Amino acid sequence: MGTTYHITIAADQLNETQESLKKTIDLRLVEINQSFSTYIGSSEVSVFNDSKDQQWHKKSKEFINVLAHAQNISDITEGAYDITVGPLVNLWGFGPTFNVDEMPTEVQIKEVLASVGYQNIAYNLDTLEIKKLNDKVYIDFSSIAKGYAVDEIAELIESRGYSNYMVEIGGEMRLRGKNAQNTLWRIAIEKPDSKNRSIHRVLKVSDTAIATSGDYRNFFEKDGVRFSHTINPTNGQPVQHKLASVTVLAENSMKADAWATAFMVLGHKKGYDLAVYNRLAVLFLVKDGDSIREIATPEFTLMTQGLSS
Repeated sequence: MGTTYHITIAADQLNETQESLKKTIDLRLVEINQSFSTYIGSSEVSVFNDSKDQQWHKKSKEFINVLAHAQNISDITEGAYDITVGPLVNLWGFGPTFNVDEMPTEVQIKEVLASVGYQNIAYNLDTLEIKKLNDKVYIDFSSIAKGYAVDEIAELIESRGYSNYMVEIGGEMRLRGKNAQNTLWRIAIEKPDSKNRSIHRVLKVSDTAIATSGDYRNFFEKDGVRFSHTINPTNGQPVQHKLASVTVLAENSMKADAWATAFMVLGHKKGYDLAVYNRLAVLFLVKDGDSIREIATPEFTLMTQGLSS
């Protein structure tokens, strides 16, 4: 996944040595990377991406399960969330090696768009198989794999008898119980400011997963126009709305991770209505001139009422 992780366990003592627990966690993360990392040439996703046929390919159960979850959110958002958007992100220069020498042409965008679309993937939950309906389709799980990894490590920790912990991988978090001070976990939401790092507000939470996505760090400007790294998979263009960041609270990190990405594509207007309809706990931070305006769904307000500062 090309990122770091941080785990805090609030316990008087561990049931094993820290080194032993870390080794177990690292081994599980290696297994997850072997399924979802595009940086590993032999991973399940890389092998699938490298294939040029439209035949069924056998995959692991966790690969198909995560794929199915992603495809479900793609259906709900009518393609705003799409794990095949990677080639468009690369075309705009926001890929693994950030490089924007010149703007892509309409012809280039149209050519790449032809192979982008979650509908270009077929899968079978019973036989654990997947196939391409377009031989150029390319899957990138980066918007959901970190969340899945957080859930897996959280469940691993719980299976070893720990009930007070925080797991964070690449900014995605899952928390349970209380911290070492026997109080709720305090999680900061960053102010969406490209020039300075500061805290917008602090949430006091427990027994939830948190994911935040924003466009205030990764962007470029050309001829006075700001281009976000968030690309709309349906038209191939960087999003142009005023949503600066979005925070999602959910029962698991995989869900929060994917939905945070989806809302950054949809923007706060469409995103809010969809979040309310699906009873999701979401905080939208919207640019309003030189200030930031909060828009929270009823579920978010209910979960954090009196528990933020």
